[in-house]
Amino acid sequence: MIKRPEALQIHIEDWTKDTGPLRVFLLDPSITEIMVNSPTEIFVEKNGVLMETQAKFPDDESLLKVVQALVITSGREVNIKNPCVDTSLPDGSRLNCVIPPVAVNGASMTIRKFSPQAITYKQLLATKTIDDKMLYFMNQTVRAQQNMIVSGGTGSGKTTLLNVLSSFIPTNERIITLEDTAELQLQAKNIVRLESRQVRMAGSSVTIQDLLKNALRMRPNRIIVGECRGAEAWDMLMAMNTGHAGSMTTMHANSSFDALRRLEAMIIRTNPDAPLSMVQEDIASCIHFVFQVERSTDGKRRVIEITEVDGRNEKGYILNDIFKWDAANGFHSTGNIPRFARENLDPKIKFPPNFFDPEFTVTL
Repeated sequence: MIKRPEALQIHIEDWTKDTGPLRVFLLDPSITEIMVNSPTEIFVEKNGVLMETQAKFPDDESLLKVVQALVITSGREVNIKNPCVDTSLPDGSRLNCVIPPVAVNGASMTIRKFSPQAITYKQLLATKTIDDKMLYFMNQTVRAQQNMIVSGGTGSGKTTLLNVLSSFIPTNERIITLEDTAELQLQAKNIVRLESRQVRMAGSSVTIQDLLKNALRMRPNRIIVGECRGAEAWDMLMAMNTGHAGSMTTMHANSSFDALRRLEAMIIRTNPDAPLSMVQEDIASCIHFVFQVERSTDGKRRVIEITEVDGRNEKGYILNDIFKWDAANGFHSTGNIPRFARENLDPKIKFPPNFFDPEFTVTL
């Protein structure tokens, strides 16, 4: 867990004083996201549910001043030449802002608030994001050094689940994290956190792909990419296939299958000469599991699929659902047994007899 010194806490309180009508939301721990569409339209997410507020800015200029002030706190700037900025605020919250001419109706921003306390697996159980049996399986999967993708929509809880999965990594392993905007709160000791840098007026950019290439020289056991979205996809697969077993990433996708297809598209886009069949073979051999998360209309977040990628045949990827969630049956195992559990080559990986039987239950 990341602990912030007292001096920084004072600094955090200072910068919120100049945020106008947003300050009350920034200081409210029950609010997890703030969305400013225009000076007179401010929405927040509270307890997983979006709601409109009565808060307003006096005019466009007042909103623009707050946007610029917040961006400056991170050492960045937003202007006509650089109208879109994604960065971190002093407390670790993530800020995304857009100003004219890109934003048609005036300045707009979204703040995803930083939680000083990392969410634990106990909280996921309490909120029914997962159940006991899924949690046990996740723990064994991480210990077995399976490569995995956590996929889902915006705000579905991908980063939160990735943080929890990281808590199962043995303490004697070295982890390198790569992010565009530092958000991960990994519960590990031997960890190095790297963050990309966008091109600036008098500098050069450092991409996730650049960081990934450098990370391979830092003697990692596992590499965790905060979000896979472009050219780094190919390098990430190569890292997984060359001695960095148990690596993880997140990705935007609507299903486990869609996550694999999106990964294909990223690789082909940056390697147009690569044969599709070769790309699919690499994905099928490198990715072992996809954890699909979803936020429902009532604000609840759930892991709705845990899917094994068990290779590929002439019809495509061989996908085996190990766990699923649906409204009729809730969380349930399908009876499928993943390869690493069938082969059981590591004596530290232990499943109770009949664990994968749908009728078998676990109480932790």
